[in-house]
Amino acid sequence: MTKTFKFAVDPLEPCSRMLLQVVVDMRLPKVWEIFDHFKRFCRLKGWKASETEDWIELNDSYHNFLWTRNVTPASFKKIISNRKCVIQKGVSYSVVESSHMAWLFSEEPSDDLLRIVLENPDYSRSVAIFDLSPIMHGKNVCIKLNNTDSSVFHEFENFLQNELKVVVQPPPSFSNPKISVSGGITPELA
Repeated sequence: MTKTFKFAVDPLEPCSRMLLQVVVDMRLPKVWEIFDHFKRFCRLKGWKASETEDWIELNDSYHNFLWTRNVTPASFKKIISNRKCVIQKGVSYSVVESSHMAWLFSEEPSDDLLRIVLENPDYSRSVAIFDLSPIMHGKNVCIKLNNTDSSVFHEFENFLQNELKVVVQPPPSFSNPKISVSGGITPELA
């Protein structure tokens, strides 16, 4: 059955209604569907969002999104150290350095991945982790580790909260008291 909506004057309203329809109709959206709707949302804000890749360009900086079920700590560390992003221009491709990288997980990431980001201030400033696994299981919760200054990643958090009605919260505390989720490394580790 096809649903039709009477759209309001607000240009973001159609996006909101479309997202609500997807969430209501499918109950358990996939990570790529959430991100695809976010890219549409970004385009409505006037930001450049790739049609075929998973990046948003804002102020000549690339904010790269990687979505996965899981990744080994060694692979994770190699990828976040590299910070490369593929950009399609017409029929050719180029590789650029992304200023920020967000990981969208459909399965709960290991504490090791969170520690890798928290223990390195450079990673903490440029890498965000969004655990979307609770959403995949029907809960309206996203666990996030985002200490970046990326306007795009903070807008992604707002998008989840305002458009999808998802509660975005930091990860629970670690067993290691020297690692703080909200502020990175405690002073005695610096």
